[in-house]
Amino acid sequence: MDVLLISRCPPFPLYFGDRLIPFHLARQLSQRHHYIDLIAFYNDPADVRNIPRYERYFRHIQMIPEPARGPIRYMERITRDRFFPINAQEAWSPHMWQAIEKRIQEGNYDAIHLFGGVQVYEYRELVKDSVNVIVPYESYSLYLKNAMAQGGRSSIVQRLQIAIARRYEKRMFRGYDRVVVLANADANALQSLDSALPLVVIPNGVDTDYFMPTGFEPDEPTLLFTGNYEYAPNVDAALRLARRIFPAVQRRVPGARLILVGNAPPPELRALAGPSIEITGRVPDIRPYLEQSLIYVSALRMGAGIKNKVLEAMAMQKAIVATSLSCDGIALEHEKHVLLADTPDDIIRAIVRLMKDGELRQNIARAGRQLIEERYTWQRVSEQYEELYREVGRQRFGRSD
Repeated sequence: MDVLLISRCPPFPLYFGDRLIPFHLARQLSQRHHYIDLIAFYNDPADVRNIPRYERYFRHIQMIPEPARGPIRYMERITRDRFFPINAQEAWSPHMWQAIEKRIQEGNYDAIHLFGGVQVYEYRELVKDSVNVIVPYESYSLYLKNAMAQGGRSSIVQRLQIAIARRYEKRMFRGYDRVVVLANADANALQSLDSALPLVVIPNGVDTDYFMPTGFEPDEPTLLFTGNYEYAPNVDAALRLARRIFPAVQRRVPGARLILVGNAPPPELRALAGPSIEITGRVPDIRPYLEQSLIYVSALRMGAGIKNKVLEAMAMQKAIVATSLSCDGIALEHEKHVLLADTPDDIIRAIVRLMKDGELRQNIARAGRQLIEERYTWQRVSEQYEELYREVGRQRFGRSD
C-alpha cells in the first residue's frame, strides 16, 4: 500500500513518547513492503537535523514549522460557524494545508493516516475522499480531568480548559473513517462526548529485540522509574516516589536505592539526589538502568493513554509495582503481571513484598515478558493498523485485497 502519514511531530527522538508510534509504525510498514510519505510539524531545528535517523523508512519526507495556536485562536475556531477549514487561508497552517494538497494531487494513496488531535484534525476536508484514519492516541480532556482530580481542587482556568477540550473533542473527529486511541479509558471518554464516533483501540508496542532481558538480577534492592520530565505527570510521579514512598521503603529495607532516569528533570527533582537517590537526566540507553534495577515502580496519578515506560520494563522482564492508571490500556492481571497499588502505603507494601519474595518477583517478571511477546510488539501493532486500512478500504470502495 501507499500511505500518507500526516504527523503532529517528527518520528524522532524517541525519548518523547508520542514519537514512538510514527517511528515504529513506519519502520514496520516499510519492512512489510509498504511505501510511506511523511509530512510532519516540527518546532526545533534539531528535528530537521534528525531526519537521517529515520529517512530510510520513508519514500518522501517534508517538515513544516508548527504554527502558534494560543487560547484566543482556539476560542475563535470553536465559536465560528465553520469548525473545519475548507481552504488553506482558513487553516492554522496554510503551509501544511498546501503540502498535503500537493501530495494528494500527485499521489494515489491507499490510506491517509493523521497522527495527532487538535494539531491535524483540521485537514479533514483534504482527506475526505480517501481512506483516512486519525490517531489522537489519547483523550486530552480525560488527561486534564485526571490532573485536576489529583490536585484536589479545581480552578476557573482548569475548568475552562476542560470545557474547551471537551468541545473540541466532541466535534473534531467527526467525518473520519476511524479514530484510534491507545486505551479503553480514552475511548470511553471520547465515546461519552460523541457516541457515533468510529473508535478503535490499538495499543502501543515495544521493540522486543531492543528491550531484551539478559537474565541478570542485581544484588542491591534498587528501584527504578523512567520518564520524560517535560511531561508534568512524570514529574509528579517521580516526586511522589522520591519524597513519600522511597524513604518508607528504605526504613524497611536498609540499603535500598532509587534511580530516576529521564530527560529534563526539574530543579525540585534534582535537589533530591543523594547517596541513595540517583537522578541521571537523559541517558543514551535506558536498558542498563532497567537491568540493574530489581523492581520498576510507576506511581503515576495523572495522564492518559498507554504508558510506554511500563511496556518497556515488562519487555526487559522486570517485576513491576504500578498504579492502576499506569496500566491503562495494558491487559495486566494483579499478582500475575504486576502488583497494583494506588495509595502510597499500598505501593510501599507492594515494593517491600516483592523485595522479600524472590519467587513472586521472578514469576511476575517472566509473565510480563510473555504478555509483551504475545500482545504488545510493534509487529503486532503494525498488523492491526494494516488491517484497519484494508477494512476501511473494503467498506468505502469494496476492495477485496
